Amino acid sequence: MAIVIIGGHSRSVGKTSVVAGLISAMPQIHWTALKVTQYGHGVCSADGAPCNCASDDHSWAVTEERDRSGESDTSRFLVAGAAKVYWVRTRQGMLAEAMPRIRQIIIESENIIFESNSLMKFIRPDIYMTVLDFANPDFKASAREYIDRADALILQHANLSSPVWQGVSLKPATRKPVFRIAPPPYVTEEIAAFVRNRIADFAPKAG
Repeated sequence: MAIVIIGGHSRSVGKTSVVAGLISAMPQIHWTALKVTQYGHGVCSADGAPCNCASDDHSWAVTEERDRSGESDTSRFLVAGAAKVYWVRTRQGMLAEAMPRIRQIIIESENIIFESNSLMKFIRPDIYMTVLDFANPDFKASAREYIDRADALILQHANLSSPVWQGVSLKPATRKPVFRIAPPPYVTEEIAAFVRNRIADFAPKAG
């Protein structure tokens, strides 16, 4: 089994497109894909609607995606060729509550790919790649916390003289492979080859 986590420093930097691109590039892997969304206060984890509840029943939810319209992020994973897709929704800081269900999905899967930063606190993946957009000033705390553990960086707008975010150093990841992208596409052949080769390194050897 291969476990891949794709993270990113903010919303709308291309994480979903990278996950979908990797699934499409490696259909033989039989991916199970999970997207993790953590909601702030006032939003229900069960359905994403405005909510003032504080019950344990609404602290997290995991649902299997079956819609193949391609209109949602998780639907895009199905369209790309994932065998199964799940959407994990939790309140901020409550991801641990959903981990028993997530671990069960891992056990039931051949290979698994996550869209998340926060799962790095609970899972040690075979590959962790983070997507960075030099033109996006936001930088999540979770992305900052785990950037030194990235196996590779995927950079958008790297033609800028420097990133527009402030107070974040990429020095912890300076010796990691760097892939520059100019979407579309979000997954180049070099990125796909990197992931294929890393997965091969973790595959059981015959004999």
